[in-house]
Amino acid sequence: MSLYNPEGTPPVMSNTVARIERRLPYPGEVLVRVGQRVGADEVLARAYIPSPPHIVNVAQLLAIPPAQIVRVLRHQVGNRVRANEPLVQARSAFVRGSRTPVDGVVSAIDPNTGYVTITPDPVEFQLTATAPGFVMDVQPFRGVTLETPATQIYGVFGFGMERSGVLRLMVTDPTEPITADMIDPRSAYAILIGGAGISAEALRKAVAEQVRGIIVGSVHEREVRNFLGMPHRTSWQTGIRSWQLPGRRQTDDPGLSLVVTEGFGAVAMSAPLFDLLSSKDRQEALIEGDTSLRNRHRRPRLILPLRRSSTASNDLAYPEVRAGVTVRLLDMAHLGQIGIVRTVSTLPRRLDSGVQAMAVEVVQNDQPSFWVPRTSVEVLA
Repeated sequence: MSLYNPEGTPPVMSNTVARIERRLPYPGEVLVRVGQRVGADEVLARAYIPSPPHIVNVAQLLAIPPAQIVRVLRHQVGNRVRANEPLVQARSAFVRGSRTPVDGVVSAIDPNTGYVTITPDPVEFQLTATAPGFVMDVQPFRGVTLETPATQIYGVFGFGMERSGVLRLMVTDPTEPITADMIDPRSAYAILIGGAGISAEALRKAVAEQVRGIIVGSVHEREVRNFLGMPHRTSWQTGIRSWQLPGRRQTDDPGLSLVVTEGFGAVAMSAPLFDLLSSKDRQEALIEGDTSLRNRHRRPRLILPLRRSSTASNDLAYPEVRAGVTVRLLDMAHLGQIGIVRTVSTLPRRLDSGVQAMAVEVVQNDQPSFWVPRTSVEVLA
């Protein structure tokens, strides 16, 4: 089995223009215009999200017939109320539960059932840019699309919404995992760089210390299930034939974002990726963990905005696999390892597995060369 990326996106895209989609969770107001330059903390749009109504059974609380609640209530339909304000007349105000639960408006009084409905004030949601850039597209009432010169690092699996933070290197070798005792208050609001993996315990510790995100080479599936609270969920399967990952609406945001660069298990992060991330220690970055292989393909990624935009290119053409290029291997026998292409077959070739496919010959240091399917290599751009 090998990992297969249907889009062919290389794991590293240097000096490109990253497109960042920022969308409101509920229709609202867009505050910026096309062509405007924005900072990472600038508010792009805002929305007022309605909350579920609160229903109070006044008749039951006061032990009176439902038809009599109109006489004892202090408010009428349409009146504004404050949290913990008496809902009924003074003589009944000391009955437990007879105070308004939230700030809001009395939206309904039902004398047939004795229920009073209070609609809470909507909650303001502010959508920030999370990365500096330019507004390239505005979707009215919904959000905007930003473009920013950046280096992009793509993973194979992840979860969590978009978050920004400062990169913090946690290990000195790509084979080292992040452990819970490494995470302390100094990691707050940071994006942690690890090596071989991370445990569910360390992920929970990171949430407690307000870590924004984590990027590692691999993670055991059982640790992800444990952290997300779905250890026995049978509908979540991973593998080349069925990647049934939790849908965006099926799980709450876990409190941080995770990007895995190599795959499941205990695999070290590839050396070129680790060296690149290490060189960016203490730099601002944006992490997106959302992963989707159905409908619209979406890979998790880490965006490193460039300080200078003169070298950024809009050309996202994928690099060609040819003799002499450095590649990352995706087959399970060499997952995450680095090699150099010696030969690219021009016709289908029979591999050790017995399958005929377009293949490439790869060499690693002074070891004998070997052949792998063309789909099992990624050019390190």
